[in-house]
Amino acid sequence: MTARPTGLDLDALAVGDVVVEKDYRLTRDTLVRYAGASGDFNPIHYRDDVAASVGLPGVLAHGMLTMGLAVQPVVEAVGDPGRVTDYQVRFTRPVVVDPAEGVSVTVSAKVGALFPDESSARVDLTVTVGGTTVLGKAQVRVDLA
Repeated sequence: MTARPTGLDLDALAVGDVVVEKDYRLTRDTLVRYAGASGDFNPIHYRDDVAASVGLPGVLAHGMLTMGLAVQPVVEAVGDPGRVTDYQVRFTRPVVVDPAEGVSVTVSAKVGALFPDESSARVDLTVTVGGTTVLGKAQVRVDLA
């Protein structure tokens, strides 16, 4: 069997290493495109009046969109989405998307644990908007064999 190439080397990693940091800009257009791709046309994701009527501070980004953006830098770092063997998050705060300015979502991926016997690592994600964490206990398990 030929070894698969990876962008991360298990032997070169240490717990606490920052693997990657990335910012994503979301706009209302992004939400419309995501709604079309996902089939999630809940109006809280595109109508201010509906969001306000249910007590929300504004139109919200889809949770799965936020979750998908958060793991993407790790997928890029390992070079193959098949290397992600587990991914879990807790949604802690909504991502409000301003109609004019949009919103910036920042992802920082740090090595949380190494499992040399399994040739894998756990990467902990910090996902923030304006310095406030929006995903809690966001962890990605990756195969580095």
